[in-house]
Amino acid sequence: MIRNLAAAAAALALTAGAAPYDAAPYDVTPGLFRVGEPDLGLKAAPGTETFTVFAPSEGSDKFSNGVALVAFKGRLYAQWQSSARDEDSADTWVAYAASDDGRTWGAPKALAPAGQGGLMRSSGGWWTDGETLVAYANVWPDGFQSGAGGYAEYRTSRDGVVWSQARRVTGADGLPVEGVIEQDPHLIDGRVMTAFHLRPGMIAKPFFTDDPLGVSGWTQGRMENLPRDASNAAAAHERRLSREIEPSLFRRVDGCAVMVFRDEELSFRQLASESCDRGVTWTTPALTAMPDARAKQSAGNLPGGAAYLVNAPNSDRPRLPLAVTLSSDGRVFTHSFRLRGQGDLQPLRFPGQYKRPGYHYPKSVVWNGALWVGYAANKEDVQVTRVPLRAVEAR
Repeated sequence: MIRNLAAAAAALALTAGAAPYDAAPYDVTPGLFRVGEPDLGLKAAPGTETFTVFAPSEGSDKFSNGVALVAFKGRLYAQWQSSARDEDSADTWVAYAASDDGRTWGAPKALAPAGQGGLMRSSGGWWTDGETLVAYANVWPDGFQSGAGGYAEYRTSRDGVVWSQARRVTGADGLPVEGVIEQDPHLIDGRVMTAFHLRPGMIAKPFFTDDPLGVSGWTQGRMENLPRDASNAAAAHERRLSREIEPSLFRRVDGCAVMVFRDEELSFRQLASESCDRGVTWTTPALTAMPDARAKQSAGNLPGGAAYLVNAPNSDRPRLPLAVTLSSDGRVFTHSFRLRGQGDLQPLRFPGQYKRPGYHYPKSVVWNGALWVGYAANKEDVQVTRVPLRAVEAR
């Protein structure tokens, strides 16, 4: 059920064929998501399959989230944050598992330990130059709930088994970057791009580096953040949190990079900014027509160049269905497929802080002829959904 006027207006615009939003880097075909129908009327692409990386039991951790995927030397790797019961708790540690085929997974191993003395670590995602695997972890010295923010550290491996000691991610000046890294780096026009959420607080800013490993040389791109609504009590409390957070990236056919954000002002639509000079300057983020249930999303490009967005395209809080939406040119998104829907969702089995039904924080990778999407179902099960490229590339 749609609970607020902003969400209702967005739903009406999508169903009534509204004109594109001014200055938005991309648009959505009107009526693509059919509000009121099961799973927004979306169907699964032929050959779509789902596999479980980790499922909780009475004797294991019962909270998982922040699943990120990477392909490295013929294997698929999943990373996530794990804790005994609650989200953002002091016992949170970073886990990972590997698979030769994406279907059968090894037991979770520790990538970054739980913190001590109030320090907390969370999943930071992956990067690789093909020879070295980089695992990021985000470090919150005073815990996530303090609102003070944190920084990124990294570990490297040549085989996905033996890891280096943790080091700080550094900027072009050689100094540590004072912000947590988003889980979703992309290589666009030979340059690694992502975002850091700078401290104090979490202020999202685009960054780029020409370091193939993505561990040094990071430079902040120029982007003006949107203002927060000062009349909103929650916004006043979160004044050190930018409106746009947790972005992902894709490349438009015209060569411009597009950064896609979650909107903290409860529009239930994606925000987006574009850069046409390899990440040096970015437009002020604009509200798009893409509905979004306010979770992390994942964007990218298929091998043929088509852009995709993975998110829960719901104009309300429930994070379902999980879908992949496609555009041949990155300008207009015209087709969407269900990855997981209401009828696919397993029951939430264990209580915990901030746990709720749905498909949370997806991240994706193209590997072995398919698009693989990792996420946490109910913030409990670590799962991946595989979509054959032949089923979506021609759209």
